[in-house]
Amino acid sequence: MIADLDTVALAAAIRAREISPSQAVDAALARIDEGAHYNAFITVCAETARAEAARQDAQWHTDAILPPLFGVPFSAKDLTATAGVRTTQGSKLFADNVPTEDAVAVARMKCAGAILIGKTTTPEFGHKPFTDSPLFGQTLNPWNETHTCGGSSGGAAVAALLGMGPIALGTDGGGSIRIPAACCGIVGLKATLGAIPHLQVPDLFGTNSYVGPMARTVADVALAWSVLRGSDHNDPYGQGPLPDHPAKPLKGLRVAWLPTCGSPAIDPDVARITAAAAAKLGELGAIIIEVTLDFAGLEPAFLVLLQSALATRLGDQLRTRRGDMAESLAITIEKGLTHSAVALQQAAAARSEMFRKLQAVFTPHDLLVSPVTTAPALPLGQDPHGRVTIANHDAGTLRGAWYPFTYPMNVTGHPALSMPCGVTAAHLPVALQIAGPWHSEPTILATAAALEAALPPIRLRS
Repeated sequence: MIADLDTVALAAAIRAREISPSQAVDAALARIDEGAHYNAFITVCAETARAEAARQDAQWHTDAILPPLFGVPFSAKDLTATAGVRTTQGSKLFADNVPTEDAVAVARMKCAGAILIGKTTTPEFGHKPFTDSPLFGQTLNPWNETHTCGGSSGGAAVAALLGMGPIALGTDGGGSIRIPAACCGIVGLKATLGAIPHLQVPDLFGTNSYVGPMARTVADVALAWSVLRGSDHNDPYGQGPLPDHPAKPLKGLRVAWLPTCGSPAIDPDVARITAAAAAKLGELGAIIIEVTLDFAGLEPAFLVLLQSALATRLGDQLRTRRGDMAESLAITIEKGLTHSAVALQQAAAARSEMFRKLQAVFTPHDLLVSPVTTAPALPLGQDPHGRVTIANHDAGTLRGAWYPFTYPMNVTGHPALSMPCGVTAAHLPVALQIAGPWHSEPTILATAAALEAALPPIRLRS
């Protein structure tokens, strides 16, 4: 079926005149209707997508050369601005917000010929790693509907997994691309700071937030990356041409392996499956060196950055429209309002120290690999402000307990990719994170592609 084709195959079939843009769009819209139960979309752009596909059909019949994503349907997380299409931030506060301009990433996808199919679900303002909201309800994980699909790009992950458009744009403020990619068994890339401009954030200089591609295969993510990357003079970290480093060969690649990072517990299946994936890189020619880092200890500083940013943005709305917010968002804002300027500067110093630690790792090593999360998808109902049980242990608070491997890369700007590497005994996906120095995406993607080819594919149960 057309909706089951990955991005590379679908784009090739369209260029070969085997599938028309209208057929591709109709297939994605039909899959969205079939999977409406999973609640992956806030807004479906059926009318405008079909109109654009019809316009492209005429071009498809006549133009000899077509752009790389011509006719390929894609979705955008509903934190990302889309001209003429409501962008709610997953919140009742912005339920009727319609931007006048596309975000840079959306504009670049369209310039490459991709067709926007809809806006995917996200918790309000991406404030937690689960995807539910008073605006749209709960997004379900197709692997197991009693477990989270992750967040905050949960709708994007479900859409990509189920063929509701083969490419999804997510955002990542602490793992929000990589966590749902891990929970749903797909691939997601958080690029180097400034490599894919993200100009919606209020603080361009201190941002932790990124836009990036999510898809079922590494090749799909690499294709989208080639379209999305590029500097922008409005991005302070994207001034001038980006470095164009070629991918390093896997043979002889020095890979730092980080099995744990200071968190109290790790699920045995996650530990076993990710260790086997790291060992497979060794079999493919990489040199694996185990390292020790404390990522979990960064949690307090990360929370100061996250909570104070949301409090600055939404403090007034908390006073006037608290009833329209999820309680978890209200609590996050309230905590943010308690942080002092000194605490914020201390968090910035901790951010800088983490950058130094990672730079020290990347001096003798080419890549850093680790689990994405310490456990597979958590059961629905986990309190984002509560304590987490992992491997039958009280593992502490959510960020330091469940995803300590992801958020350090947000504060330091280093690129990181999540890719599936196996399933647990309960048939939930497990994922490996591959991170590297700034602008090392070619090496990350090439390494991930080689590992993907060497590992058995994981499959949803029919």
